[in-house]
Amino acid sequence: MSIEIRKVTVLGTGVLGSQIAFQTAFSGFDVTAYDIDGEALDAARERFAKLAGIYRSDVQGGGDGKAEQTAESITLTSDLGDAVRDTDLVIEAVPEVLAIKQETYEKLGKLAPERTIFATNSSTLLPSAMKDFTGRPDKFLALHFANQVWKFNTGEVMGTTDTDPAVFQAVVDFAAAIGMVPIELHKEKAGYVLNSLLVPFLNSGISLAAGGYAEPEAVDKTWRIATGAPMGPFQILDVIGLTTPYNILANGDENGRQLAKWLKDNYIDKGKLGIATGEGFYKY
Repeated sequence: MSIEIRKVTVLGTGVLGSQIAFQTAFSGFDVTAYDIDGEALDAARERFAKLAGIYRSDVQGGGDGKAEQTAESITLTSDLGDAVRDTDLVIEAVPEVLAIKQETYEKLGKLAPERTIFATNSSTLLPSAMKDFTGRPDKFLALHFANQVWKFNTGEVMGTTDTDPAVFQAVVDFAAAIGMVPIELHKEKAGYVLNSLLVPFLNSGISLAAGGYAEPEAVDKTWRIATGAPMGPFQILDVIGLTTPYNILANGDENGRQLAKWLKDNYIDKGKLGIATGEGFYKY
């Protein structure tokens, strides 16, 4: 029996969560976006308004008021029970901290209908580290998006040994239905395909700057000139936002923790979080 996904809830309305919610609503799905309090939801409204402007100018079909209608169509709530009461799919995009994700799934498992599929958008954590907290490991897997989903439209789908193949296929089909290119992983890999390539690259850039070898601008310039790439590691970090890379490094080995401290002391503590705050390694 095929699994139908029409109602989607996105947990977390940060940089990527807001994009996932907007792209899903833009593609015709009924979308609810959840975050922890009114302040976070106010920030989400601002993000949706900015996304409407981007979709109006840059995305095919975004004109004639559709982008604005998409922003208005997304239901916002800080009540987790309301958010998942009648949903087919929950896409979790909460902070990249395992304990927070595990606690979130423990709550979700008790609140969501039995039919509801849970998908984590975790950048680096394995779904098997969370599956036992969901209460439904057969309906749990990872669906990972790249930042700027309307342009860099991969949808990496990765299950665990417990994931029902029908659930896996339903999420692959959903990813295609919202304009993503589904990338199927045959077994678990921390970082999936994209971040297995990207994270070591970004960390190498941070190591060069934190170690005093070269300024961020010089690192980026070298990479762009020598490879023809449009952006260097620090430009990419500004697009991603510094919070997620910081969390990944801070939960890593001793070298990672040192790099995290450098990010925190020199950028995060000064409010320089990337494009979203108007300044990161560069000013915007």
